[in-house]
Amino acid sequence: MDERTGAGRLRDELSVPGFVIGVIGCVILTAASAYTALKLGSLPWPTIFTSIASLLLLRACGRTDISEANVTQIVMSAGSMVAGGLAFTIPGIWMLGLADEVSWWQLLFVALAGTLLGLVCTALIRRRFVDHSDLEYPIGTAAAETLEAARVGGATGKRLFGSMALAGVYCVLRDALGLLPQLLLALPVPGVAFGIYNSPMLLSVGFLVGFVPVAFWFGGALVANFGLVVGGTAAGIWTVETAQSVVRSLGMGLMMGAGVAVVIKDVIPRLLRQGRQADAGQRGWDSDVTSRRDGGLLALLVAAAALVAGVGLGLGPLPTLIIVLLAFVTTIMSAQSVGQTGIDPMEVFGLIVLLLVALVSDLSQLSLFFVAGIITCACGLAGDVMSDFKTGAILGNNPRTLWKAQALGALIGVVVAVVTMVALERAYGPDAFGLGKTFVATQASVVATMVSGIPSMPAFVIGLFGGIALYLLGLPAIMVGLGVYLPFFMTFSAFLGAVAKLAYDKVKAARRAGLSEGDAAVAEAQDQESGIVLASGVLGGESIVGVVIAAVTILASLAG
Repeated sequence: MDERTGAGRLRDELSVPGFVIGVIGCVILTAASAYTALKLGSLPWPTIFTSIASLLLLRACGRTDISEANVTQIVMSAGSMVAGGLAFTIPGIWMLGLADEVSWWQLLFVALAGTLLGLVCTALIRRRFVDHSDLEYPIGTAAAETLEAARVGGATGKRLFGSMALAGVYCVLRDALGLLPQLLLALPVPGVAFGIYNSPMLLSVGFLVGFVPVAFWFGGALVANFGLVVGGTAAGIWTVETAQSVVRSLGMGLMMGAGVAVVIKDVIPRLLRQGRQADAGQRGWDSDVTSRRDGGLLALLVAAAALVAGVGLGLGPLPTLIIVLLAFVTTIMSAQSVGQTGIDPMEVFGLIVLLLVALVSDLSQLSLFFVAGIITCACGLAGDVMSDFKTGAILGNNPRTLWKAQALGALIGVVVAVVTMVALERAYGPDAFGLGKTFVATQASVVATMVSGIPSMPAFVIGLFGGIALYLLGLPAIMVGLGVYLPFFMTFSAFLGAVAKLAYDKVKAARRAGLSEGDAAVAEAQDQESGIVLASGVLGGESIVGVVIAAVTILASLAG
């Protein structure tokens, strides 16, 4: 591994075109990610999309090195998970009617503190969880394979940007011109938001996730909406309002239980095993901190994060100490989860720290949101960073260059994410956030409920233990929880996207039936890449245009 640390190495892997593409892409993608996370209540990994886009744009500038493309895409994507960290927590403040109590600079401090802690922690754990680990990091590995595959093809760019354009036009027709409805096939089912959400972006989410996980998602929605709500009210067990409270609490418990199970099943055993290896004289915990200069820089970043949290946000010494210490623990959890499953339940880690801080302090509701936001941003960035480190390890990038690229993109993302969040809140108002609203903000709704009080504690406890049990059995507990918690029309739309993926795979498999084994394998890889590219373009097109429409709405209101 090349350990050169000077500016020369950074220039080798990030040219002037790469720097410009990375920075501009970071601004666009961070804003689009904030919009996507708020609109859908989820945030698909942007790495595949940015990998393809960076390679194609660099190729247009006459540069074809996939290592450089990887560094460029890291700058592009780093801010997206910072945006996710804010979007998964902060809108809960608006849902509880506390919008007048929070300012833009407080959101900036939350994002900055979480980003600094995330960068420090990844520098400390990279070698252990990438170089000296058998974790697969499926997203990072897929990104490396995508770069290798996209390097040889010319049709990829047409698919990517063509699908982006079509989705963008569709979004304009629906949201800006009002020529298309928001909801299709809406039916008056008491207590159930039945219909199909008219969103190509949500269809692409179902396509990218795949049929089996989304089938569990859809199954959870059927049980919750037509079993508990419709069936329970028809049997006279409870009212519609009570049933909805039970369903929300059960969904939160399932998602929380899945996060706890990650720690029980995956994180703790691995840490204990690593500790035994170190005691036996095997390779112990090592990091990228190889000099006093490295240690001094990271210590300075930790001190800055603590100052921002403790003084800037007024959290006080003890909560700040807990945040700093548990940021390291939770980013390890994040790295472990992403490395094994490609899933980063970062808001769950934020909730865990929130609850611990609430037990030992008397912080206000607003301050508890700040605690959750800091940890969620740190864990979101850590998951993204560790996947990118895996991509870089496969392609031969200098890890120090990758870390610098992450720092550049993440710090840009801090500013862009905050500006986007504030802009959306001002354009649509605080009442536009929550279940069944313009921006569903699922995770933030969970955080708001945890801060203000769980509607049905028995249902939450059942969901908590149910989520743990499902995960320990190898079932996608988080997907089931999403189905229980989200409005039915969103789940139904994602399910249709998953059905489309199933049909796509079967059609392509039939066309490969007459090929030899070698040719069939090549064709299958090309078919999978084409599907991912098209779905990624659709998702990116609608989310980017959605941000543009929000910006135009704000400017129009200011002009008026």
